Amino acid sequence: MRALTVIVAAVLVASGCSAGSASQDAAGADRPVGPVTMVVPFAAGGGSDIAGRAVADGLAATSPGLSISVDNREGGQGAVGYSYLVGKAGSPNYLLATETSLLSLPASVEVAFSHRSFTPIMKVGEDFTLLVARPDSPLSSCAEAVAQARQRRVLAAISGAMGPDAVVFSQIRATTGADIDTVPYEGGGESMAAVLGGQVELASLNPSEVIGQLRAGQLKALCVFADQRYPYPQLAGIPTSVEQGVPVVFAQFRGIIAPGGLNPAAREFWIGAARRFADSQAYRDYVASEFLQARPAFGADFAAYLARAQQEISGVVAR
Repeated sequence: MRALTVIVAAVLVASGCSAGSASQDAAGADRPVGPVTMVVPFAAGGGSDIAGRAVADGLAATSPGLSISVDNREGGQGAVGYSYLVGKAGSPNYLLATETSLLSLPASVEVAFSHRSFTPIMKVGEDFTLLVARPDSPLSSCAEAVAQARQRRVLAAISGAMGPDAVVFSQIRATTGADIDTVPYEGGGESMAAVLGGQVELASLNPSEVIGQLRAGQLKALCVFADQRYPYPQLAGIPTSVEQGVPVVFAQFRGIIAPGGLNPAAREFWIGAARRFADSQAYRDYVASEFLQARPAFGADFAAYLARAQQEISGVVAR
């Protein structure tokens, strides 16, 4: 815990977390000035990276004149990217592809931000996690994984020590008493490589991260941590954790935030751009391709969602 705090502090210094740094990025402007950066706080290849790139392309396509590039700033289980955005206070030229680590990190360790440090723009949708294993694994269900964890050490890869996957395994411990050991990696791509390579037995991954390996038979899905099966034909055959007797249901959100302290006009600019994106075919294509539950929320509604979700997560993940 202390190590992550030190990392975050160092990043804030290195990022130039000051008014002088922010002023170089059009701080206080009523709309973006020049190119925009979409920060992804995890490595390339994972669900956050896929989301960030899809939303960046969708926003640019539905708001003529916008040019948005993606900047992966992984490290500190997401804290590096969020801390970088703190240093861009007031600037409308930065966005960040956020998810549940925005809430689980402050609930777990001392970091210099919370969801209130930023400007909520859009909740894009919700994403249920799959528990996967190699096809030669003796485990065939979440229930078997829980049962085995009571008898021997079971290792599972997760994206970030305090991210959404960590919340899932905390819920498993709380509801079943089984302690599946978790190994944090910087993003879903690294987690998948670990289970494919045999470094771990299981991985908690989003459908978008693992659908290719499921189709190719390189991995098998033991369950989805939900109370209802996916409606998508490609995933409809995967049983839920609940129907296997493991009462764990958790949907991480995917969304877009901007730096704190935005000019109100800049905030409305980005919310308007997000609404146009949500009304587009690009949004519908993204939701379908990533197997999301399309539940968009904007501005104040997204902020209210974050406040409610923070309370729920704080009850599961303790510092």
